[in-house]
Amino acid sequence: MSVFSDVPKAPPDAILSASEGFEASTNPNKLNLGVGAYRTEEGKPLVLGVVKEAKRRILADASQDHEYLIMGGIPEFCKLSALLAFGADSKALQEGRAATIQCLSGTGSLRVGGEFLARFYSHKLVLTPTPSWANHKNIFERCGLQTQGYRYYLPATRGLDYEGLIADLQAAPEGAVVILHACAHNPTGVDPTPEQWRGILQAVQSRRLLPFFDSAYQGFASGDLERDAASIRMFADAGLEMLLAQSYAKNMGLYGERVGALTVISSDAAAKKVESQLMATARAMYSNPPKFGALLVTIILSDPELLAQWKVELKGMADRIHTMRRMLFDALQEVGAPGSWNHVLEQIGMFSYTGLTEAQVENMTTKWSVFMTRDGRISMAGLSGTKCKYLAEAIKDSVENC
Repeated sequence: MSVFSDVPKAPPDAILSASEGFEASTNPNKLNLGVGAYRTEEGKPLVLGVVKEAKRRILADASQDHEYLIMGGIPEFCKLSALLAFGADSKALQEGRAATIQCLSGTGSLRVGGEFLARFYSHKLVLTPTPSWANHKNIFERCGLQTQGYRYYLPATRGLDYEGLIADLQAAPEGAVVILHACAHNPTGVDPTPEQWRGILQAVQSRRLLPFFDSAYQGFASGDLERDAASIRMFADAGLEMLLAQSYAKNMGLYGERVGALTVISSDAAAKKVESQLMATARAMYSNPPKFGALLVTIILSDPELLAQWKVELKGMADRIHTMRRMLFDALQEVGAPGSWNHVLEQIGMFSYTGLTEAQVENMTTKWSVFMTRDGRISMAGLSGTKCKYLAEAIKDSVENC
């Protein structure tokens, strides 16, 4: 017998399982709405024009090599990433209170942050919204931290459970870590209003909670980089110590390049020490980050013309997702799907939390070959105008018969 015979089989990943089912399906109308990746109207991955130009410059630069990066990654990439999130007017950046390192996209940034907190922060409880991205719980518990949910989504209204959220934060143990989605909440697509964010900030301050922002969709949610960073900047400008995980998978389409950054805002006296420990944490996990994707981002963010072009392309992606929301809503009205579907329009970002039950999702998959996660979340970025009516008919059938 193998020494590993008693190892239990891991449960299937909800998103990857949906993709596997999609690939195996022979239905010509099949839809993969599980994976969170932007697709064109033709259902193809999109490579941004600015990314193509940055790639051309790298390949044309004879001085480029394949040497290791330092543990913290490309310094200019780290500086530009912090500026993108916190803004040029950020006191935290101006006062040298930010420590930023390059990480393996958003997931790697969260994991390095979790390992850092597990070793150096006195509180071991991480509060996550209910629901949240499923990997949040996995990441922090693998770091040896404890996780606990706080109310976020209210099924009855398919909107934010603001009162429950505030009550749970105000009742949280003082000093606990709280995970906050900067914008385009995954999986619900439900974001607090600016006024509600101020209330969340007050609750966090009252319990001395440590905010850990997950920013996977800056600019991709509303099409406006500044608007999508407003919550991060509100907390930083309030003088809070905090952590931020950034990803360029969605907003630059660099899914497979695994480009991200982790920033810790602390006191000026602690920033350099924090940076050294973030690097040491990365060293023990993967030694140093990959180079190519971070070079692409650095070129785009440092060139005014490319930056301006990226903003245009970014808004184009966000606008197409908004259009898909409107077209799906109209199609649901056209086919007479029971109930209110206003939430499809009111939610923001890549995902829509449809409100479908597990039984209804099962019908969507087995009868209609529409693949999604079991909680009824669909990726609006994977939908096309030609498929909206088919999806609406599948939803109508599932709601009426399951």
